[in-house]
Amino acid sequence: MLRGSDKVQANGARDPDAEFDLIQSKLLPPRLRAGVVERESLVKRLLRADAGSIVSVVAPAGYGKSTLVAQWARQDDRPFAWVSVDEYDNDPKVFLTYVARALAEVEPVPQRVFDSLASPGSAVLGTAVLRVGAAFASMRTPSVLVLDDVHLLQNSECRLAVQALADHVPPGSQLVLVGRTAPPLRVPRLRADGRLVEIGRAHLTMSVEEAELLLRRAEVTVDEAQLDDLYVRTEGWPVGLYLAALSLRAGGVPGSSTEQFTGDDLYLSQYVEAEFLSRTSRAERLFLTRAAALDRFSAPLCEAVLDVPGAAASLAVLAESNSLLVPLDHRGQWFRYHHLFRDLLRAELERTEPNLLPTLRRRAAAWHVEHDEPEEAMEYSMLAGDVDTAARLLESLWGPLYRRGRIATLQRWFAWLDERAGIERRAMNAVNAALLGITTGQAAQAERWTTAIDRWQQESAGPRFDGYSAALASIAQAMTCRHGVARMRADADEAASLWEGPAEMPRTIPLLQGVARALAGDSTTADRYFAEAEVGDPGLRSADVYANTLCQRSLLAAARGEWTEAHDFLVRARAELRDAGIEDSFAAAFVAALRSRTLLHGADSAGARRELRTALRLRGLLTYALPYQALQCRLAIGHVELALDDVAGARTILGEIDDILRHRPEMGTLLDEVEELRRHVDAFSEIGVAGVTSLTAAELRVLPLLATHLTYAEIGAELFLSKNTVRTQVSSIFRKLDVASRSEAVARSRQLALLDG
Repeated sequence: MLRGSDKVQANGARDPDAEFDLIQSKLLPPRLRAGVVERESLVKRLLRADAGSIVSVVAPAGYGKSTLVAQWARQDDRPFAWVSVDEYDNDPKVFLTYVARALAEVEPVPQRVFDSLASPGSAVLGTAVLRVGAAFASMRTPSVLVLDDVHLLQNSECRLAVQALADHVPPGSQLVLVGRTAPPLRVPRLRADGRLVEIGRAHLTMSVEEAELLLRRAEVTVDEAQLDDLYVRTEGWPVGLYLAALSLRAGGVPGSSTEQFTGDDLYLSQYVEAEFLSRTSRAERLFLTRAAALDRFSAPLCEAVLDVPGAAASLAVLAESNSLLVPLDHRGQWFRYHHLFRDLLRAELERTEPNLLPTLRRRAAAWHVEHDEPEEAMEYSMLAGDVDTAARLLESLWGPLYRRGRIATLQRWFAWLDERAGIERRAMNAVNAALLGITTGQAAQAERWTTAIDRWQQESAGPRFDGYSAALASIAQAMTCRHGVARMRADADEAASLWEGPAEMPRTIPLLQGVARALAGDSTTADRYFAEAEVGDPGLRSADVYANTLCQRSLLAAARGEWTEAHDFLVRARAELRDAGIEDSFAAAFVAALRSRTLLHGADSAGARRELRTALRLRGLLTYALPYQALQCRLAIGHVELALDDVAGARTILGEIDDILRHRPEMGTLLDEVEELRRHVDAFSEIGVAGVTSLTAAELRVLPLLATHLTYAEIGAELFLSKNTVRTQVSSIFRKLDVASRSEAVARSRQLALLDG
């Protein structure tokens, strides 16, 4: 999420071209307030820890985990790269971008790392995770990478990324994982290898002497008996001691509560009620509890949302009086509660004003809309259960987030709306859900929504389509070519006639018009449309559409025997993708496949093999959701493999082509090209030895996960496959790579450029 005035890049300046607006405070260790108790023995232990180790700091809320690591950072000579994780980092592109930016604060990180993170089509596990891990491993400056509140990472790809980082700790450096639960690592193996330093609840519990020092620095005086009683009741829990100090400072009586309370005690909320909230005024109490509805807040936001007189003044007093607020900027404008305190106050709000929480969140959404912060508004709308507002916001958020590679976030939002029948309420959301499925290779989702759109348009059911949404719906229908080439042509032409967009017609429309005519055998007219798709404002064009257009022109040139011109088109297409930072996308697979064929025609077999490996690695991003491009890509791969005498690889590709045709049987002239490839393959009497180029798209999906510590069962759960299916695919991978173990398979794949890192 974006947080108001906290939108900055790592160097503190606003960056309109960044992958997304970074929150500067998430890249900084927590500020140590005056009077904080030094955990000297623990800091000394951390300073003595072996370089290269993993440090795990695990305890319930309120045990001073982050404070301890911040104290360590202040005394260690090495730079600390810090990422404070929150719930909205459960998008691997977001999480890994923060990690990469944090590392870049220590020393420069290769630009290709950020390119892969910004690409909508790049594979998270196959590219982004491995590149960030490799960037960490190659750092020459000994440093400490801290992931704070890592327990908030629930996304499986984010948790796999943490494992990858643990595998890439460079010499002299450390990885520190701070959270309430055990980190997502192979803890027993790390222990056995002597690589894990563990700080737990028992270590973080304060001694009596530390408790006395905490009270004294909070300007609270108690006698020895009172201290002993308080220590027994809190069991040395740091935040419990601090809450008690606040209560005593506000006029409470030591030992007035008979209940014990600790970090996971069910009676803590009653203690907070009895010893803290009961000693505040009604206005202060309303502010405290209602502000808990907000993840982050400022004075203007509080004034607009909480309906509490003097909310701004209450925030100022609270910020000065205790450490329950965490500052989020250097100007003292944005804050959040300590997580534990927020949870307690939110529970109190739900108990005392059970119907108010959704109202407060709707107000917060409205405030963020008014202040041009739609992501925050989207999240608050979802928390409030406001389906209509969320559906409206998603319409405008889809394009910017897609261009920034925020696919997981978009999928989470679409899933939330879908569960509440919210996508069907607005035509554009259904269209965008279809387009998201098409461009990310999620064929089943693309099929579902294009089928729904088709039904709504035919039966006048479902959401209403205006000219703009109807044009985009026709684009989606043309892209999927669900009803054959003739219908594809009609859909593309209809999109052109319906276009009433706010800007010039998207180049996708003439591209699709040209493809439909090329598939119908009219190459002359097709090239005129491709030429039209190629022109336009360079600042408005989509890199993948432009590259696809150049690929189509290259295919026509090659068919005319003009191989030099065909190659030149592809050089331009590759440059477009490189400049846009999307070299690991579905468009890149197409470019690489065609380049491998033109390079081979030019007698550059080494270059052809290099491009072929790229095309093989990325081809899984092209599915029957975009059938013409998926087929054209594989046809080029198949012909190159035959020219290189790799019959087994060509047969694998032909099998994938047949699978696409089972879903999209009416593909015009491409059917003749498929039969031509089949005749060439069948002309070889021997299949040959299966090798790296015969790895199937399904096997290539498994390959990156072999670089993790996941078991076969866990890999299956990640890919929605059975354990036996994974085992079969891994055996096939081993055979084709001529290796005997996972580590050998990973090493061999990296040598062959099938994996980064």
